[in-house]
Amino acid sequence: MDRVSMPLVPDPGDMTTRLQPTARTTLRRSKERAATERQALYDVLTDGMFCHLGVVVDGDPLVLPTAYGVDIDRGPDGTLYLHGSVAARSVVAAPRQAVCVTVTHADGLVLARSAFHHSVNYRSAVIFGVPRLVEDPDEKLHGLNRIVDHLVPGRSSATRPPNRKELAKTSVLALDLTEASVKTRSGPANDEEQDLDLPYWTGVIPLHVIAGEPENNPDCDLLVPAHVRSRANRLGAPS
Repeated sequence: MDRVSMPLVPDPGDMTTRLQPTARTTLRRSKERAATERQALYDVLTDGMFCHLGVVVDGDPLVLPTAYGVDIDRGPDGTLYLHGSVAARSVVAAPRQAVCVTVTHADGLVLARSAFHHSVNYRSAVIFGVPRLVEDPDEKLHGLNRIVDHLVPGRSSATRPPNRKELAKTSVLALDLTEASVKTRSGPANDEEQDLDLPYWTGVIPLHVIAGEPENNPDCDLLVPAHVRSRANRLGAPS
């Protein structure tokens, strides 16, 4: 998957820090799949479009899919931005507790000769922390713009910005990227040696996110703008 053009990741020379494992982020199984460079975390976040927010609401676990934005220059390790209605239970509960945010890319279905060794090629990130409710108006708008531009780079400058009423209805959460882990798998199936002569097909079915041709809204007769066309092309839309 191509990296979007948003400046979420600095020059490689600036990325020298490593992810610092904690009790919550240390892998217990398949430790060889852990990515230790912080750059790997930014790559997973940059290539993703949606995350899952895990939070406890009224004593019950709640996991919700949502869009997100990233600013690696805010805070010591970068900041993940989430948003939602001010009345959303998850948004109200999140700043009072530790939450878990995950981003996953499924890159291929791995088919082995044995059922046990079937697997998936993937890249995933898990982030822990207590998010803060963004109160500063400038940062709130900045976070919302990051979310919009993460999905379609350049989009926030090609839309009407939110007005005061819309901002009042929306909450923005900021989560530090300090405590995180990255886990990946790639390559073919790992069959047992005694299974290599079995007459079963083995291999990988690659998976990709593919965009279709941008479709105008029924009430819009404008040409597709360059930033929309660019995003679609990066996701493999026909040109």
